[in-house]
Amino acid sequence: MLRAMLRAPRHGRMLDDFTPGAIYAHPWDVTVDDGMVALFAASFCCATPTYSSRAAARALGLRDRPVHPLLLLNLGVSFSVHDVSEQAVAHLAYIDVRFPAACYVGDTLRASTRVLGVKPVSSGDKGVVHVRTEVRNQDDVLVCAFERKALVRAGAILARPPDPPHDVRHDGVEPARLPAVLAGDLAPPARLGGFATLFEDFVVGDVYAHDVGRTVSEAEAMQLATLARNSHPLHSDEVYAKTHSFARTRVVYGGLVLAWALSLSSRDTAGNAVWDLGLDDGAHPSGVLAGDTLYAASQVLATEALGPTSGSVTLRIVGAKNVHTRTLLEAGADLFTPELGKTTGKVPEKAVEITRTLLVRRRG
Repeated sequence: MLRAMLRAPRHGRMLDDFTPGAIYAHPWDVTVDDGMVALFAASFCCATPTYSSRAAARALGLRDRPVHPLLLLNLGVSFSVHDVSEQAVAHLAYIDVRFPAACYVGDTLRASTRVLGVKPVSSGDKGVVHVRTEVRNQDDVLVCAFERKALVRAGAILARPPDPPHDVRHDGVEPARLPAVLAGDLAPPARLGGFATLFEDFVVGDVYAHDVGRTVSEAEAMQLATLARNSHPLHSDEVYAKTHSFARTRVVYGGLVLAWALSLSSRDTAGNAVWDLGLDDGAHPSGVLAGDTLYAASQVLATEALGPTSGSVTLRIVGAKNVHTRTLLEAGADLFTPELGKTTGKVPEKAVEITRTLLVRRRG
């Protein structure tokens, strides 16, 4: 009787498996449908009309309501986990996130990642991997591009299946910050009214402590991580998490935490936004667990008039867990200085921080 061979493949990579310049074509090939968009919208209460209203999107010259950029980012990060970070200890940074073209329901997305750098830490037991991921549709149109850094354990995975052949290339061309149809003067909005806070209302230095919080449910966090195709066991495998998680339980996928924080800020900052011009300098200073409640705060960093109908607004946005950002600010907490590198004034409640630049309508 023949004995079957036991196979135990592992995915992701450890530090010695990364080679600068290598390109990984991620295997996921996912068509975005109305159900996926609706489920995302049901969890992330975003106020930007372009992403929620077909009428608003078409008034801008887009052919339909586009897929929310934060859904694209979550898909891109999650697709890359299979080849990049399934063995990672932590996600360290979001860098230069851009959405150069609109993606629509019915588009099929795939992603690839190029390794930009590998840097062991002084202890020798782990290192930082710096990668760039591109998300493209079925017509090879780039709809999302970003860099990120992950902390990865030293060593190599002997049981990793070999990478299949592919013809993916990263051309190194800097992507645009918005679809071409939005680059000129904006058409009038689809309707009068809507949210407050137009471009002229933003004053550099002003701080918004956004009022309403958001408690993270266990089922929702699990379902959305799976929807995005995030395969890291830290988010879905309780047995794994008991020995590998800082909390000895599953940790909420950070891309979701980022999207919730930005959504909590959106009524006060993005209700008259038209497009996300970019995200940068983002990090997760601490992990979030099911049952934690998130609150958000924003500080205006810069404004620039781009023409008679629009301007760019750059915000530093912070998500805190289980303590309202207003309470932290009133107590003198240094919320808006990045946690990495702080020697004093650390804020243990800070769960996510990022710089967001928006294209915002001017007062007509």
